[in-house]
Amino acid sequence: MSETTKTPWGILTGIRPAKLATKLLREGKTDKDVMDYFLNECGTTPEKAALALETAKAEMPVEDAMDKDGISLYVGIPFCPTRCLYCSFVTCGTRQAAKLIPEYLECLKKEIAFAGKLTADNGKHLETVYIGGGTPTTLSADQLHELLSQIEDSFALSSCKEFTVEAGRPDTVTAEKLKTLRQHGVNRISINPQSMNTETLHTIGRAHTPDDIRGAMELARDCGFDCINMDVIAGLPGETFEMFRYTMEEVEKLKPENTTVHTMSIKRSSRLHEYLGDYALTDGAQVETMVDFAYRYMKELGKHPYYMYRQKNQLGNLENVGYCKPGTENLYNIYIMEELQTILSVGCGGVTKTVDPVKNKIERIFNVKEPQDYIARLDEMIDRKKNMFEEL
Repeated sequence: MSETTKTPWGILTGIRPAKLATKLLREGKTDKDVMDYFLNECGTTPEKAALALETAKAEMPVEDAMDKDGISLYVGIPFCPTRCLYCSFVTCGTRQAAKLIPEYLECLKKEIAFAGKLTADNGKHLETVYIGGGTPTTLSADQLHELLSQIEDSFALSSCKEFTVEAGRPDTVTAEKLKTLRQHGVNRISINPQSMNTETLHTIGRAHTPDDIRGAMELARDCGFDCINMDVIAGLPGETFEMFRYTMEEVEKLKPENTTVHTMSIKRSSRLHEYLGDYALTDGAQVETMVDFAYRYMKELGKHPYYMYRQKNQLGNLENVGYCKPGTENLYNIYIMEELQTILSVGCGGVTKTVDPVKNKIERIFNVKEPQDYIARLDEMIDRKKNMFEEL
């Protein structure tokens, strides 16, 4: 491309740039060939071409080691203490929806039991589990025990390499809950500050402080967690580069094994989109400065990019990148983002994705998004999965 590119990613519009880099490498292309393709055919910047190449090279050994008869399980918990300004997920604040949780869990347990039977009947092995939401740790310790016990009863976990639970809100993290997770074999959690600036946390609707984040990390270490992810967002309303750099530096003082750097996205169903004129958005050039700093900073600390994806309406048309210490890659993130493995999803908002590498075919089954609808239409969710797997 001879013209100056308008965005760092040039003409690329797909959400998985690393998938393209992987395809080229699998075809026998050299690193230089891949870089040239991104630069000349796609019009990306050298930095983005290098990011795609690095990410692909981190993902390929994970794909090669993947259980070819494996599947992953996603469990959706659609409850949060509050709804963040930028959030588009269907989540229910626990104050309003607490009365729904017991009935929701009963329905979820039924779908998990069905999913376990479906997995066994199809000769598949459970390779990873990811419990997300929402914020799963809005559940009580007893409710978490109930949920995790159902997973243990429904699946053969001897083949499970990775068991992740999002403990994203530090104000939902307690020693009792963390010990419950550990007792059930959970070996990876996420504690997600998004920002370490008090004023920003207030702006985005978080009910915790930076010190709460530090305390939750200390508690998690005391409970034996040695693989923790922390999420941050570049381009939060009102934040400057200096504020973002402060967040990164404060997060890394806590020494998480994984750090995921998201770029702010203006999602259509978020409160931010609804009241867009009330907030000072960070311009694309400054957000690009933030994510470029994050890339260099992570490299200085010995972390490499291991998965990446892009979303609509991201500031600066940028990307989200997961960085990790060598050997702590989150398998589930790679499998789902690069569409490498069947993901069996249960609960609200879950999207089951069946991957057939032989036929090069991917099918999707969508669960409903609202807890009330899920409770009312559970049998329909189960039948959808049953019918699809019968056709495979």
